[in-house]
Amino acid sequence: MKTLSKTEQGFGHLAIQEKPVPSPGKNEVKIEVKYAGICGSDIHTYEGHYRVAVPVTLGHEFSGVVAEVGEEVTEFKPGDRVTSETTFYICGECRYCQSEDYNLCTLRKGLGTQQDGAFAKYLIARKDSVHLLPERVDFKSGAMTEPLACTYHAIAKTEINQGDLIVVIGPGPIGLLAAQVAKARGGKVIITGLTNDKIRLNKAKELGIDYAVNTQEENVKDLVNQLTDGYGADVVLECSGAVPGAKQGLDLLHKKGQYAQVGLFAKSEIPFDLEKVIQKEIRVVGSRSQNSADWEPSLALMNEGKVNAKALVTHEFSITQWNEAYQAIKSGEAIKVLLRP
Repeated sequence: MKTLSKTEQGFGHLAIQEKPVPSPGKNEVKIEVKYAGICGSDIHTYEGHYRVAVPVTLGHEFSGVVAEVGEEVTEFKPGDRVTSETTFYICGECRYCQSEDYNLCTLRKGLGTQQDGAFAKYLIARKDSVHLLPERVDFKSGAMTEPLACTYHAIAKTEINQGDLIVVIGPGPIGLLAAQVAKARGGKVIITGLTNDKIRLNKAKELGIDYAVNTQEENVKDLVNQLTDGYGADVVLECSGAVPGAKQGLDLLHKKGQYAQVGLFAKSEIPFDLEKVIQKEIRVVGSRSQNSADWEPSLALMNEGKVNAKALVTHEFSITQWNEAYQAIKSGEAIKVLLRP
């Protein structure tokens, strides 16, 4: 079968390869992939900023149909519509596994990073990571479950009360999903972007986000002050992974506000205004990926119509059209791109 795989570290080195069709082992499920989303981390991997266990088939956001089940799998059967967590292997013994924080297990292996992923016709997932798609969640929406679970994971680390002002920085797919989850939690939401984010900011308005602000044309701090009697925002969800976004987020918060870093930075070391964190007693939290507890609530949000993930899909390509997909993302033309095997 054809796969889209990272073959070497560094910029590029993404190639169509022929690999044998895999077979499920004990407690494993073979899934025929219908759609696989391109994540920001896939872009970082292609550009050489994010290291994976090469050679490996990329892709960790996907939906599909169970093609075959391995020994001792009774929860799923061929034909079931499913998605899967990215976790493929955990040690099961460390304190993080014992507390079900599988995303923090040091020995964890993830689909599309250390284990062959979804940019292929078939993949193998561990039974415990597979989830059935609810009735009203189609395959395109199902392929968005992983990024939605990542935003749910981040927002669960903050406290959002009815009427709180939430600022989401960065209107990419993660930001647009985070804004919808924050609204579902009862928040009043501002999402910010730049001039080249026009398509994404317009999409935010279509999705019913309260305020979509181009910070190169409008002063978002004035808006925040106007809405909070000058105090500042309750929660900032930084989803851009850009240094200016982080600086802006700390500035917009009120004293004792909450800052969650969701977006990945291109470099691990960045200038960060700790003086504001200290003087305003800001609570800063990081959020890595997602874990099992985030998936069923995320699927429920889509099934109940509280999050419209499918609306973010603007482009579809074959796995053989990586260059076209990459250009659509980098140009700002695309919001979310799905690949077909």
